[in-house]
Amino acid sequence: MVSSTDTRGTADKVRFPREIWVLVGASFLIAIGYGLIAPALPSYAASFDVGVTAASVVISAFAAVRLAFAPVSGRLVTRFGERPTYLWGLSIVAAGSLACAFAQDYWQLLIFRSLSGVGSTMFTVSAIGLLIRISPPQVRGRASGLWGTSFLLGGIAGPIVGAALVTVSLRAPFLFYGGALLLTTALVWWQLRGSELVSRAAEETEPAMTFRQALRHPTYRAALMSNFTNGWVVLGIRASLLPLFVTAVLMKGEEFTGIALAVFAAANAAVLLVAGKFADTRGRKPPALAGLALLAVGMVLLGQASEPWLFLVAVLIAGLGGGALNPSQNAAVADVLGVKARGGGVLAGFQMAADVGAVLGPLVAGAIAEKVSYGVAFGVTGAVAAVALVAWTLARETLPAAQDPGGHDTEHSAQDAAVEDCSPDCGGRP
Repeated sequence: MVSSTDTRGTADKVRFPREIWVLVGASFLIAIGYGLIAPALPSYAASFDVGVTAASVVISAFAAVRLAFAPVSGRLVTRFGERPTYLWGLSIVAAGSLACAFAQDYWQLLIFRSLSGVGSTMFTVSAIGLLIRISPPQVRGRASGLWGTSFLLGGIAGPIVGAALVTVSLRAPFLFYGGALLLTTALVWWQLRGSELVSRAAEETEPAMTFRQALRHPTYRAALMSNFTNGWVVLGIRASLLPLFVTAVLMKGEEFTGIALAVFAAANAAVLLVAGKFADTRGRKPPALAGLALLAVGMVLLGQASEPWLFLVAVLIAGLGGGALNPSQNAAVADVLGVKARGGGVLAGFQMAADVGAVLGPLVAGAIAEKVSYGVAFGVTGAVAAVALVAWTLARETLPAAQDPGGHDTEHSAQDAAVEDCSPDCGGRP
């Protein structure tokens, strides 16, 4: 058994493979592009002489298609591998975005935007699989934190550029985004085309882990719950209920909403890399537990905030929680899958948990805020985080030891634990 000190020393010496930096750079470019079209999409849809509801459907259709196609994406990853699925996914989103720029009516825009949702879930699921495959076990948390930080920074920069492009034309952001994705696809293909680290061995015959088998592992179940919470809070409530609370309760304008969202993003970015390093040296559970606790406290405080300064403090706490949670839960899922990362359904299920949370969060919390109060709505959101916190309390630590005394890789603890949890019908493999 290797001590935590030995593991930390080994982890500090491990360097990121070049392929990780390729994924990080691509993540940044993708996030910028996604942010580019965010300011334009509602107005662009409304320009086809449709109402607010129809314009909103264009936005929700993207998320709905992502959710529906996620299981298929998981099967594509298992069948064809991460790299082809990733490149095809990027290409589909590029084609869909360029088609949106030339849409002649509302229905064409709806179809083309929905098509982009298919590609989006393909490259999201495969990107997680690639990150797992190419990250040494000792730096999985930091790799995940770096990847998440690049996406977050791109998401911050994107709307700034997108707002400028909208002044030129409502179609301009889609043209720019589609072109940027085509360039990103070409660059990723060029950089990874000869990578043995990314490629799967032709003779690889080990069966892929299924979603049902992974579900027997308590840590994977906890990761599903926490990613559902992440989708509910970070992807859903932050973008929907938080701006409404600012205007309806605090009686502040859109500029204050922008400040609040910037505080959340800054807190998130500040802790991502730190949490990733902690997850690699001390364990996956501590930062996951801390992140969920901060999310729960932050959400409850948000609902009780009557002063702008208290509201910003609550936003800061929630942002720190989101940043602490993500690297640890991603690394834990990687540990459960193991080095070979064969399990597209497992990755798809993990991604779907966040998507379901992102869809349900605004709907449920919004209805509660409208019928009861914002305080109760944010309280329920805090309760969702608390349930995930309980699940992680019961989870098993999956941080692998770096090496055994004989120098052999011992990164099998999570898979072996899953085998122990597995019933005979698993065929001896988690």
